[in-house]
Amino acid sequence: MLAKKDLLGLYDCSAEEICEILETADKMRDFLDGKDKKSNLLAGKSLITLFYENSTRTRVSFELAGKYLGANVVNISAASSSVQKGETLIDTGKTLDAMKIDFIAIRHPMAGAPRLLAQNVKASVLNGGDGMNEHPTQALLDMLSLKRKFGKIKGLKVAILGDIKHSRVAKSNLFGLTKLGAEVYMYAPETLLPKEISKLGAKVAKSREEAIEGADGVMGLRIQLERQNGGLFPSLSEYSAFYGVKDNLLKYAKKDAVILHPGPVNRGVELTPTLIDGETSVIEEQVTCGVAVRMALLKLLVEYREKNL
Repeated sequence: MLAKKDLLGLYDCSAEEICEILETADKMRDFLDGKDKKSNLLAGKSLITLFYENSTRTRVSFELAGKYLGANVVNISAASSSVQKGETLIDTGKTLDAMKIDFIAIRHPMAGAPRLLAQNVKASVLNGGDGMNEHPTQALLDMLSLKRKFGKIKGLKVAILGDIKHSRVAKSNLFGLTKLGAEVYMYAPETLLPKEISKLGAKVAKSREEAIEGADGVMGLRIQLERQNGGLFPSLSEYSAFYGVKDNLLKYAKKDAVILHPGPVNRGVELTPTLIDGETSVIEEQVTCGVAVRMALLKLLVEYREKNL
């Protein structure tokens, strides 16, 4: 059972909690392969998805996770809510709490917003990504994809290449993977790499080859086009040439290595189309694992709520 009513980040989670989430998610992933994806596990419970940023994968997978488990699910877009009238996040949370909801999945551009919300509501808050801080459910689905492929996390080497500095995905993966005994190598232009990321457990590579050498998983991170406008790298073509993952680079990885990406992918920039669509890619499996992970979290959090709240 989880130790708190909320899932705000993997930095706060113990290795035991992460293992329990992955074990539960593994069963949920098998459930998704069944013909009848219906459960009454969350019958009578309610889930609100509160997204202040655009999203497809994360929002829809939270919604499907809730519906597959029998919960009542409502989606709130900040663009069409009372936020546009000046309502604060805390007031929005208290309003939803007064409606006796059980879960709020939130994505917000400001780091720390999910924690602030969690401190002011009785509902369980699940972080769907907050600013440049964390994206714990994405890291968990990445880890589940790796665990189902290799049967373990401990001892794996995972290479993460791309915009590390602005990536909440990279941070959550770093926290989660290292807690379970994996090695995380990172490579990026100096302008897109936090100066002290090694203090958090990352091994900073000096080249793509070093990062990918002997890797079990190779993850590309999405380059946000506004970074180019900000002068953090000269052009997409130059980024692709010197920092993108090319087909010939996979020879440095292990023979059974897999390609990962949190999506959406800029084809030909972070990864070549042949890697994205090739046999080594688990990008589509990551999406399916995303639903399983969020189902697992809802199950574990409802168990915590029934025992402690």
